[in-house]
Amino acid sequence: MSRNSSFFLPDGVEESSFHRTSSDANGALNDQLDHLFRYNPIGVGMTLFIGVIISIEIYDVTREIAVLVWLACHTIISCARLYLTRAYLLAKRTSKSPDYWLRTYVLGTLASGLCWGISGVIFFPQLNSSHQLFLLFVLIGVVSGGLPLLSAVWWLYGLFALTVILPFCIMLVIMGGKLNFELSLIIPILLSIHIGIAYRLNQLFIQGYHLRLDFGRINEDYTHLNNRLERQLSELSEAQRQIETSGRKLTLFAERAPIAVLEISAQGQIEFMNSEAKKLLDLDLDEVRTAGNNIEILAHPALHEEMVRRWNFLVLHHQAIAGLRLETPRSDGTNVICEWTITPLIGPDGECISVIAQGRNVTEELASERIKREFTATLSHELRTPLTSIIGSLQLINSGFAGELQPELAELTAVAERNGVRLLDLINDLLDIEKIQSGTFALDQEEFFLDELIIESIALNQSFAERFDVQLCPEESMPNLLVKADRKHLLQIMTNLLSNAAKFSPPGEIVQVTLSQQGQMATVMVSDRGPGVPMNFRHRIFSRFAQADATATRLRSGTGLGLAICKGMIELMSGQIGFRDRPNGGSIFWFQLPISGVLEHA
Repeated sequence: MSRNSSFFLPDGVEESSFHRTSSDANGALNDQLDHLFRYNPIGVGMTLFIGVIISIEIYDVTREIAVLVWLACHTIISCARLYLTRAYLLAKRTSKSPDYWLRTYVLGTLASGLCWGISGVIFFPQLNSSHQLFLLFVLIGVVSGGLPLLSAVWWLYGLFALTVILPFCIMLVIMGGKLNFELSLIIPILLSIHIGIAYRLNQLFIQGYHLRLDFGRINEDYTHLNNRLERQLSELSEAQRQIETSGRKLTLFAERAPIAVLEISAQGQIEFMNSEAKKLLDLDLDEVRTAGNNIEILAHPALHEEMVRRWNFLVLHHQAIAGLRLETPRSDGTNVICEWTITPLIGPDGECISVIAQGRNVTEELASERIKREFTATLSHELRTPLTSIIGSLQLINSGFAGELQPELAELTAVAERNGVRLLDLINDLLDIEKIQSGTFALDQEEFFLDELIIESIALNQSFAERFDVQLCPEESMPNLLVKADRKHLLQIMTNLLSNAAKFSPPGEIVQVTLSQQGQMATVMVSDRGPGVPMNFRHRIFSRFAQADATATRLRSGTGLGLAICKGMIELMSGQIGFRDRPNGGSIFWFQLPISGVLEHA
């Protein structure tokens, strides 16, 4: 509210609207009340002052007692309106509704208007013409003066003007006379014009309120948007700092990386090389640009066409290439074998921004692997021939071919035979794993019923399981699934899984073997009730020479090659192998093979 009316407030009480709600209608009413009560002291003060002046002016020409009574009533009404204003300004400490304050204001205004209207009826007939003109001027002035004070609620102004003028007009008609009659007609016309102006001012007031409300909302939105913008700018600044930090880290990583790192544009132009890349190619970036600055320098000239084809496919389809081995020429005239990982960097619009190529020289590594394979194969072949003869000789001796042996000597030859057979199995496993990894492992695939092979493998391994007091138990009813695989090596896989399950099952337990169909795949599961696979061993259980470190595992022996061979063989037969925990303890090892058909046995 205006500071002009603050003298009605106690110290420490601020002027403000106090009945704000979320409703626009209530908000407009509160603003109208604020306007009415803000200017009410001015209106009351002016009318009280005019009332005193007019009382003094007509006191000598009319009934003195009537003037004093009217002035007293006028003063009481004015004081009541001032008290109402003070109560309103303190109303934020109460629970009064806006409608209550509007009703009380209307009553006070109508009382004041009626007081002025009665003054015209009582005093006008008793005055001479000059005083009548003065009184008429005052009444019209009161009505006109109420226009800016009460126009916030146009109908309230209309009621006030009617209570002032209507009794006066009726009195003019009763008094008679042409002038009085014409005056009684002109005054209502002027009153109608004033009410129309009040209505228009009221509309402007409402529109101003809505404009102010909209401006406040816009200001709130602007403040919220500005706060969001500040947060986003702060986040953007932080993101930029992190990007710059990451960029420096990546640059440092690329420069200090122990492998060759190249950044290549989508057009195949080399734009960055780290120190290892320069060592690998025996070129620096300037020399690369002189040599053509394109990816063809990474491959032997005979491979350029294939290199360009694969590059175009990578850029077009955004597919990374891993493990790409290329024969790369060096500036000194030598060729090295490099293994490359090529990864495209894709922008937000889906376009290839650049390509990162990471490579390492694997020439010596490949040579070492080749020498190792050749050595292993040669050694295995050289060991297997004499070892087969030794085992055969020991078997003849143990069979009594050379006569009956003494018990001590027979025990020694039996131990020698068992360890010879075990050593021969290890050599055969080594040969198998090397053939699988070199791609020279040959399969003799044929069609057969998988349930028959399972029954056969259980029969072959039942005696081995009985050494551990374990029973191998097939499912009672297995489907007749026809598969195309290498029967001999599939028996080897089943033997490995069944022997492992028997070795790791507690005495007296059962190893369950099941066969089921899942889509177009036949699934074989071997379930044991052993201790399960340790968590720290699971990720390498199908690796070469992989063994759990538990004491129980060591006591049951094993080379650590069986599961690696199983995995290699199953994958060569277009299948897959794995394991999972068995409910209530133990493990389930399974493998899947493609089904050729589901037929009845002949």
